[in-house]
Amino acid sequence: MPTQPTHIAMWSGPRNISTAMLRSWGNRADTAVYDEPLYAHFLRATGMDHPGAEEIIAAGETDWRKVVAEITGPIPGGKTIWYQKHMTHHLLPDMGMEMGWIDRLTNCFLIREPRAMLTSYIKVRPDFTMEDLGLPQQRLIFDYVRATTGRIPPVIAAEDVLRDPRRTLGLLCAALELPFDDAMLSWPPGPRSTDGVWAKYWYASVERSTSFIPYSPKDDPVPPRYAAMMDECDQLYAEMAAHKLS
Repeated sequence: MPTQPTHIAMWSGPRNISTAMLRSWGNRADTAVYDEPLYAHFLRATGMDHPGAEEIIAAGETDWRKVVAEITGPIPGGKTIWYQKHMTHHLLPDMGMEMGWIDRLTNCFLIREPRAMLTSYIKVRPDFTMEDLGLPQQRLIFDYVRATTGRIPPVIAAEDVLRDPRRTLGLLCAALELPFDDAMLSWPPGPRSTDGVWAKYWYASVERSTSFIPYSPKDDPVPPRYAAMMDECDQLYAEMAAHKLS
């Protein structure tokens, strides 16, 4: 058991295994989890048309300053670890990263092969920007954390988790100076009280799951209209992947 409270902020883009990671950490007896605490603020501030947007705004905290006070505060339930699933595109430019609140979190980064991510995203939302994918923001947060701590923060790739969950999660726990727990490798099926109210729109497959799904390469072609975006995604991914835990 860690002797000091640990607030883990796992920064991921969309169409990743971030919810399965939430299940994995949530199955630890010493860990509380938080599902996208900045989502309501993001929707309120941007007016983005997401499934259940009005319900999400009504159910969540729309003042990012109050969210920050909560996620950097006491860990719920007397736990010693607080695993927070964050979407990188939820970090908007006016949210004062340079004010130091991110420094009070233990920041980690979850990346995914760009072709798999992009072709999956296209099926859900064909019109989007790089900012919607969250990769530029992810690199911005990474660079900030690296500069302020003087250390390379932990980076893991979804494909590595799926290929070998025990090894990759073990590396992550070691980097965080936390003990690995076999409970992270499987979990009971079904919904969780900690799931966001948007779970009914997005979490059907995760609710059926009991472990990480074995890795399967995605070879779907990227339509020509996204070629330039794919090149940019590849570059950002390669820059982050150079720092993967290994």
